[in-house]
Amino acid sequence: MSPKIEVIKDKILSENYFILRNITYDLTRKDGEVVRHKREVYDRGNGATILLYNREKQSVVLIRQFRVATWVNGNEEGVLIETCAGLLDDDEPEVCIRKEAIEETGYQVADVRKVFELYMSPGGVTELVHFFIAEYHDSLRATAGGGVEDEDIDVLEIPFRQALEMIKSGEIRDGKSVILLQYLQNSGLMA
Repeated sequence: MSPKIEVIKDKILSENYFILRNITYDLTRKDGEVVRHKREVYDRGNGATILLYNREKQSVVLIRQFRVATWVNGNEEGVLIETCAGLLDDDEPEVCIRKEAIEETGYQVADVRKVFELYMSPGGVTELVHFFIAEYHDSLRATAGGGVEDEDIDVLEIPFRQALEMIKSGEIRDGKSVILLQYLQNSGLMA
């Protein structure tokens, strides 16, 4: 049974880059009690991410870039190692991730496979992320990658086992990347 929601106030606080709303609503619980909640919700649109892997080399392609939110939250350098990703804007998820793969990693992947879609931070962010995997080969390298316009991205080809160890050591701390690396580990596609 879906909860009953009555919106009391929905005020836009900022439309600077994305939309930040202040929402007040009454939630009727299963027992009939009504509870008022006041929340801020950040609407940044939906996104897609992809993990490129090579069975023959037993490697994956990840990227490294500065992420200001991690820097604000104590990541001294502000740099994260992560899977290629981007916002959908007006594209379908598969179209988006193919564009992001070539822009960020330089690989023009042929067959991409969607594995699932997840809300990454549902307590305050609306974003739904579409997760993909694709096998890459050296022959699919079309450009050097590195991103576009204001992006400054390093492309990393890492042995798969090393990437898993980097999760344990804390070198990889990006949620979507950890999820996709563990998915690949459990899929039987890599040794």
